[in-house]
Amino acid sequence: MNIHDEAKNRWLAKEKCFIERAVTAGKRVLGICLGAQLVADVPGAKVYANADKEIGWFPVELMETASASDLFAAFPAQFEAFHWHGDTFDIPAGALHVARSSGCAHQAFVYDERVVGLQFHLETTPASARQLIAHSTDEIVKGRYIQMPLTMLANAHRLDGINLAMHGLLDRLAADRPDRTVSARGKA
Repeated sequence: MNIHDEAKNRWLAKEKCFIERAVTAGKRVLGICLGAQLVADVPGAKVYANADKEIGWFPVELMETASASDLFAAFPAQFEAFHWHGDTFDIPAGALHVARSSGCAHQAFVYDERVVGLQFHLETTPASARQLIAHSTDEIVKGRYIQMPLTMLANAHRLDGINLAMHGLLDRLAADRPDRTVSARGKA
């Protein structure tokens, strides 16, 4: 699905309203994949089909701007992440563009140190990877950035690394910091 499937998935409109209320209220928000696309869409960033689908394990590179965010301070300059997406987003106005990959220029953004969008998946577990593969076999076709199931499931230790990165990001996102209230459109 994508964020524009509101006629087919009526809950998407409500989800966008919920995200806007949470961001406006100064809450911490994390969007992953479709969630990141929704979080990017709320303040008006464009969401569209990426030139290539990214499915499997591919390197992600932090941008120089990532150094301005404490949320990404513990991330290495380059790391391997699990991907499963065909769409991407423009970086919302006022947000830091913090990561990219060779297959997708906009992999992550941070807004106001409390709203994070990740195109890649740090939350993936062996079970969730197997479920994605089992329920989305039609998406696993030949492509520059599409791996076959055996390749995706090989080296399960990689999941431990991304899960640790996810825990660290969540800990930093939840750290006791004063919340600031801003609108989803980026106006204070």
